[in-house]
Amino acid sequence: MKKYFVSIVALLVAITVLSAQQSDPTLMIINGKNIPLSEFEYIYNKNNTSNVVDKKSLEEYVDLFVDFKLKVEEAIAQGLDTTQAFKSEFGMYRNQLADQYMTDEKEAERLLNEAYARMKEEVEISHILVRIPETGTAADTLSAYNKIMKYYQRVQKENFEKVAREVSEDPSVAQNGGYVGWISAMRTPYVFENAVYNTPVGKVSKPIRTIIGYHLVKVTGKRPSPGEVKVAHILLMNDRQNPSNNADVKRRTDSIYNRILAGDDFGELALKFSQDPGSASQRGELPWFGSGQMIPVFEKASFALKNNGDVSEPIMSQFGWHIIKLIDKRPLASFDEIKTNLASNIKQNDRGLKINQSYVENLKKQYDFQVNNKPLNDFYRIADLYVIGDSLFKTEIQKLNAQLASFSGNSISQTELGNKLINLPGFRGVKSDLITKSFENLVSERLKAYELTQLGKKHPDYRHLVQEYHDGILLFEVMNREVWDKATKDTEGLTKFFNANKSKYAWDEPRYKGRVIHAKDKATLKAAKNIVKRADRDSVDKFLHQRLNDSIQYVKIEKGLWKAGENKVVDAKIFKKAKYTPTSEYPYYFLSGKKLKNMPEDYTDVRGAVTADYQDYLEKNWITYLRGKYPVIIDEKVLKTVKKN
Repeated sequence: MKKYFVSIVALLVAITVLSAQQSDPTLMIINGKNIPLSEFEYIYNKNNTSNVVDKKSLEEYVDLFVDFKLKVEEAIAQGLDTTQAFKSEFGMYRNQLADQYMTDEKEAERLLNEAYARMKEEVEISHILVRIPETGTAADTLSAYNKIMKYYQRVQKENFEKVAREVSEDPSVAQNGGYVGWISAMRTPYVFENAVYNTPVGKVSKPIRTIIGYHLVKVTGKRPSPGEVKVAHILLMNDRQNPSNNADVKRRTDSIYNRILAGDDFGELALKFSQDPGSASQRGELPWFGSGQMIPVFEKASFALKNNGDVSEPIMSQFGWHIIKLIDKRPLASFDEIKTNLASNIKQNDRGLKINQSYVENLKKQYDFQVNNKPLNDFYRIADLYVIGDSLFKTEIQKLNAQLASFSGNSISQTELGNKLINLPGFRGVKSDLITKSFENLVSERLKAYELTQLGKKHPDYRHLVQEYHDGILLFEVMNREVWDKATKDTEGLTKFFNANKSKYAWDEPRYKGRVIHAKDKATLKAAKNIVKRADRDSVDKFLHQRLNDSIQYVKIEKGLWKAGENKVVDAKIFKKAKYTPTSEYPYYFLSGKKLKNMPEDYTDVRGAVTADYQDYLEKNWITYLRGKYPVIIDEKVLKTVKKN
């Protein structure tokens, strides 16, 4: 029975392999490497779209593709795919491309729509905070949770502000009684925002956990978003060292306010008197802001102003006295207007972590991810006994080597998580949170690294693009080495190539090759002529500049190869086609050079054209060499099946 079962499995595997070969057969074999039909079709159709002017026939493109692949093979043979430069560049391209596939688009879309829907509404809240000590233990976390649950029971019957003033560990509670004010979406941690928007008016949320501790949130109102406001302000700070001076601060504020009412320029007064260093230099102007971005009293006064140019009476905040001028108001932008920026912001804040978490959860299901809780709990136990980062903690952690988790034939060990914890640069926060987050990050890294190896099997377009990046980078490097760079540096080869093909570069009209030298005075002119007469041709420019120019430029040099119409002096003196009048700054001039009738003197006269032709020459010879070095086999039957878009 067992033998029969094994033979069935073998048959199924053979059928699967045959099916794969039939769906994507090998089109060609280059240097023993199979090139599938799909890879050729992808490149061929990409480079032969309807908007491409120079379309190639299939036969022409086969030759081009073979040449391309031969060059890549040579790059690999030269080890160019093993260099750090290649690995870094290719890895960057591949990872950027993979990011587009390794995400949960549905979750991203849900969060995007949710965020905009919440931005349409603002919520007025108060809160109570119970902190968890930094580097707290599991016992500290449990103690904080028990406290917040006790306070939750109290606020069901007692006044929320009264309880907040008694128990909240938010430093500002003494001033505000726990009152936060009006807030909008994207202004607070996502878990806190969820509690705010999911709690009815007049109710208190269940305890919620953030990085600093546990919160209770009471919702006292909801309203449509008023949009954003732009204001300028003048701030005179209270004297915290000597509160008795604050009456004088108020008097000076009133004086400035009266000057504004009398017509003095608000911006000038802000420049002169405002003690807000961030805005004073901007004539008091602040960036656009919405609810929840400023302290409540300032925000309320700003939104209360109705018309552009209106100025508030002096208002007092915890910082001092403010005078506020309304510059402009604007409503919440439409979804289409802010969609792109909002999506970008979502990816960069803790909502982005939600997208990643959702994606990783999908990978866990797909690859049958399993956790061994007992080995994981070893880390929490050790963290409760020792300070994370000290020698005893490291010693105990290094003893752990059991399997933590498994997925799709892979395993994650205690050693891997231990190394993460041991090598942390520094730690502040709750120890159990650190271990949980470190484990989640490790699982995410391992699952995504494995998924990266599977992407090509799942997404042919990704596979083709990665191959294109890989081959394209290698092609550039090997072409630069064998053709482009070689051609520009091979002066002997360029000279021979030019001399052998000189007639190809003949001109249809003569050129003048040399220098036009302008001088400030007769003495400079005479000295310049002597230098040109005696100096080596390649050293003329150097000697003219060194011997005749100091802090003043006595001589100016134009060097080139000109035909008629390209230089006024040459046109007048050589081609006799115009009249040249010297400038008052350089009234004297002379020419040094020769007239070339219909042929360049050497390759430097037509360097660009010769270099390009020489590169083509080198490339053709190189391809001939590669076709002799690497065997190429093309399956003509498969070639006939190429699908053209």
